Amino acid sequence: MTIKFNNVYVKEASTVAGPYEAKGPLGRHFDKTYDDLYMGSKTWEQAEMKILGDSVDILLNKTNLLKSDIDLFISGDLLNQLVASNYTSAYLKIPFLGVYSACASSAEGILIGASLLSNNQIKNCICSVSSHNTGAEKQFRNPTEYGTPKPKYTTFTCTGAASIMLSTDKSNIKVESATIGTTIDPGIKDVFNMGAIMAPAAADTIYKHLEDLKRKPGYYDLILTGDLGQYGKKILIDYMQTQYGFDITNNYDDCGVMLYDVENQPVFAGASGPGSSALVTYSYILNKMRKGELSRVLLVATGALMSQTTVNQKMSVPAIAHAVSLEVVE
Repeated sequence: MTIKFNNVYVKEASTVAGPYEAKGPLGRHFDKTYDDLYMGSKTWEQAEMKILGDSVDILLNKTNLLKSDIDLFISGDLLNQLVASNYTSAYLKIPFLGVYSACASSAEGILIGASLLSNNQIKNCICSVSSHNTGAEKQFRNPTEYGTPKPKYTTFTCTGAASIMLSTDKSNIKVESATIGTTIDPGIKDVFNMGAIMAPAAADTIYKHLEDLKRKPGYYDLILTGDLGQYGKKILIDYMQTQYGFDITNNYDDCGVMLYDVENQPVFAGASGPGSSALVTYSYILNKMRKGELSRVLLVATGALMSQTTVNQKMSVPAIAHAVSLEVVE
């Protein structure tokens, strides 16, 4: 299902990153970074709440707006019951919607906010996401304290928070359209193999977006997936070619690969987590669009939809991908 939007613009964005992300190739593009995972807090969960609050505060400072000027706060994270988003919303006291599509939550938030803006229900909306490496991995994989070895195709949950402000006030970047994804279960039970789990969902959403709008992959300067990592990226390229006949080799990249120096940092196959797509897109990619180096970008955020319970019950892991089209206003 693809939705076209009218009068939805990107007003500004902000990014806050952890130590691994700060040392990666995009570290200089983030608004704020921390050199340890606790970030002055007592727990990893409180650290995630801190960076999520930081990202909203930075965004408000950039736009010279007050909390009272914001009609809606949409946020998602990986912690149980969305506690990072919930506690942050209690601090902000802005009308709040919590969203969960795992690592696809960034695109889900944008498409919900853009729908309300396009229908003139609201004027300014903040869409945020966050993730914390140690906070998330103790829930979804082996507890961090176990120190168990992981396969090389494992993705590494990124530590970061990012916020984007959407508005009906015209700017030089618009949210042109969005495609709501369909849940795909490829039958994989290996919780470490996120790239293989999410690649079919990404392919399905990209194909449906292009078909709905009668476009070819070359319409976009860049097609950007959220967090497939090195191996999932290769799977998607092959899947698009063999299943749909689309060659995306020349205009495709993955935020999970871009966020880290995967050859030299201890991050396995690359980044995952809601922060992965948002950290890369809301900093580096938006900057390139503002400079005129990119005109049309299709962000395809990907998420694996499992829980602690289903993992322990050895169930297969379904996945989803949502797509958002960002375009420079001519």
